[in-house]
Amino acid sequence: MSRKIVQGVPMPSWPMRAFKGLVLLVFCAVVIIPFVGVISTSVAPNKQINSSGGLVLLPKSVNFAAYESLFAGGVVTRALFVSIFVTIVGTLLSLTVSCLLAYALSRPGFSAGRPILLVVLFSMLFSPGIIPLYLTVKGAGLLDSIWALIVPTMISAFNVVVLRAFFMNLPNEITESARIDGAGELKTFSYIVLPLSKAVLSVIGLFYAVAYWNAFFSALLYLNDSRLWPLQLVLRTYVINDTQLGSAELGTELLPPQASIQMAILVVSIVPILLVYPFLQRHFAKGVLTGAVKG
Repeated sequence: MSRKIVQGVPMPSWPMRAFKGLVLLVFCAVVIIPFVGVISTSVAPNKQINSSGGLVLLPKSVNFAAYESLFAGGVVTRALFVSIFVTIVGTLLSLTVSCLLAYALSRPGFSAGRPILLVVLFSMLFSPGIIPLYLTVKGAGLLDSIWALIVPTMISAFNVVVLRAFFMNLPNEITESARIDGAGELKTFSYIVLPLSKAVLSVIGLFYAVAYWNAFFSALLYLNDSRLWPLQLVLRTYVINDTQLGSAELGTELLPPQASIQMAILVVSIVPILLVYPFLQRHFAKGVLTGAVKG
C-alpha cells in the first residue's frame, strides 16, 4: 500500500502513528498521574489515605480538612503573601534592571559595553559561592529582611544575554528614525523597543517569576524570622521536619493525616504558577528562539 505524501514528505504508516501516539500517551500519563495523585490525596478521607499507603488517585469522598488546618494558624497565609510580594516585586525589578542593562549592552556606541559584557559572562560561568554571598548580604544589612530574597538574585546573566541578543536583532532603522525625530535613548527604549519586545519580556518575566516563587534556599540562609518565610520554605518545613505549622489552634484529634497536609500545601504552592503559565506559554518558544539568534 502506498503511503500518502504531504508537501513532498511521505506520511508514516498507521502502525508507526499508533506507536507514536502510545508513547505520547505514556509520557502524558507519567506527568499527569502524579499531579492528580497530589490533588486527590489532599482532599481524600483519612481512612483511604491510611489504607492506600499515603497516595490516593481516586478519592471516595472530598474532605478539605487539610486545607482548613493549613490556613487555621495563619502561617501558610502569611507565607503565601510573602511569596506573592517577592515574586511580583522581584520580577518587576529584575525585568527593569535586566532590560536597561541589556539594551545598553546592545548599543554599538556604548564604549564600556564590551568590558561590562565580559563581567556579565564571567558571573554566568563562575558563581561566588555560598559563604562570600552570605557575607556580602550580611555586609549590606539585608539579613532578616525580605529584600534578601530579591536583591542578591535580581539580575540573571543568562536572561541579560538573551535580552541583549533580542535587542540586537531589532532593525536599526527603527531606532534611527526615532533618533531623527528627536527621541533620546530612554524615550526610544520606552516607546519603541519595549512595545516590540513583548514576547521576550513575557518569557524572561516567567523565568524570573518561577525563580522567585520557588526560591527557598535564600530564605533558609538569610532569614531567621519565621514571619518572613516564603511559602516554599514553609513547604519544606512541612515535608522535611514533619511538623504541622498553622494547626496549633486545632485539637490533635481533629488534624488530618500528615500526608494530606503535605499534598495540600504542595497544591497551594503550585497553583499560582499554573494559572500564570498558560497566558505566557504562546510567547515561550518565540521569545527564546528570537533572543538566541544573534550572540
